[in-house]
Amino acid sequence: MSSHPAARDHCLSAARAVDRPTGGARYGRMFAGLEPLGTDPQVLMRAGSDGGICDAAAELDRSSAGDDATEAAGWPFFGQIIAHDITADRSPITGGVDPEALRNARSPKLNLEMVYSDGPVGSPYLFDVHDPAKFLLGPDGYDVPRNQQGVALIGDPRNDVHLFVLTLHVALLHAHNRIVDNLRANGVPEGDVFEKARTTLTWHYQWIAVHDFLPRLVGPDLVEEVLAKGGRWFAPEPMKAYIPLEFADAAFRYGHGQIRHTYRLVEGGPELPLFPDLVGFGPPRPGRRLDLTQVFDVPGRPPAQRAKRLDGRLAASLIGLPEQVTGVVDTAAYRSLAVRDLLRGDTTGLPSGEALAKFIGVPPLTVDGWPDGTPLWFYILKESEHLGDGDRLGPVGGRIVAEVLIGLLRADPASYLSLEPDWEPTLPAAGPVFDLTDLLIPGESS
Repeated sequence: MSSHPAARDHCLSAARAVDRPTGGARYGRMFAGLEPLGTDPQVLMRAGSDGGICDAAAELDRSSAGDDATEAAGWPFFGQIIAHDITADRSPITGGVDPEALRNARSPKLNLEMVYSDGPVGSPYLFDVHDPAKFLLGPDGYDVPRNQQGVALIGDPRNDVHLFVLTLHVALLHAHNRIVDNLRANGVPEGDVFEKARTTLTWHYQWIAVHDFLPRLVGPDLVEEVLAKGGRWFAPEPMKAYIPLEFADAAFRYGHGQIRHTYRLVEGGPELPLFPDLVGFGPPRPGRRLDLTQVFDVPGRPPAQRAKRLDGRLAASLIGLPEQVTGVVDTAAYRSLAVRDLLRGDTTGLPSGEALAKFIGVPPLTVDGWPDGTPLWFYILKESEHLGDGDRLGPVGGRIVAEVLIGLLRADPASYLSLEPDWEPTLPAAGPVFDLTDLLIPGESS
């Protein structure tokens, strides 16, 4: 085993230093008038560490224990794709950074920047030198291309963190390449093919985020309300979008609570823990290929595995992350993703969940174990458990996520919501309504 410390930015490293932001994208406050909670960091580390209140023992994180959510297991990983597309905070998790000085290494747009990067001209290593309108793929078509040391040649290295998000990334590359073939078959001039394909894939992805992903996560009524009336707390003007810290460091970290301890990659295959068995940052191990129908429901196929119910606890593989993900840490507690989530909210001065609930006019929950107020991230998970049956975000978390994602699209003058708000998908659909599986797993249900 190598003794060298992990040098790349692994998206969770305590000293996330690689690819620091160089542009002006920023973070901000969605609820600027609320006071920071300010919990003792030692209390947060105890809560998020092995044996703490955020620790779901591995034996409880199985379907036989009754923790299956309604939605399929792949949805929190699609949420991770969205998170990587719009946010990249490279500051340390342990403090020392003024939240007002934070910069986002991603543009606050759902524009698939983490797939396209700077396109064939600015990022030529991502594209086929013989056909630069298409993405280059690994030799077998199931991986991204890699350099001689196995490092992914990819628009965002975080999409190589584990097999699930890597597989979704590769599926998006295939989707783009199929669109290129279709455009050429329909006679689109060669000089227009790449940009037309990029717009087509991006708009379908945006439409899925609004009409397939969000209704499952926050409920269709809230989505329709925000589409019809706009955001009450987040409605940036065009070209003036930012990422609220309440979203980035609390509400949109909900997916950590939906990840199971073990997954089956293929029908009838063994159940494997996400970490360390399916960790990325190198070519997938032989035999470790994910069939997406095992984590997304596809008509004509058996039901997929389900996501874990949201209840404030994280799977064992997330409480003890491997070094490939965290890098070298000097405190064992930093191997816990729950500790990182709790400390991050404290570092950026987030309010308590109770204070935010009162501010937006909803009755606050009473959450045991936090007499001075509940950290917002944990509050949102418990709110989902008690008010969303563990399947959907509650009124605080749901409001933040719905308003931010729709608000970012409306502030982007190139999005479908800005240019053609009544636009409908044009790619083939297996059922009456286009959905994510039509984009990622074409032909499975036909």
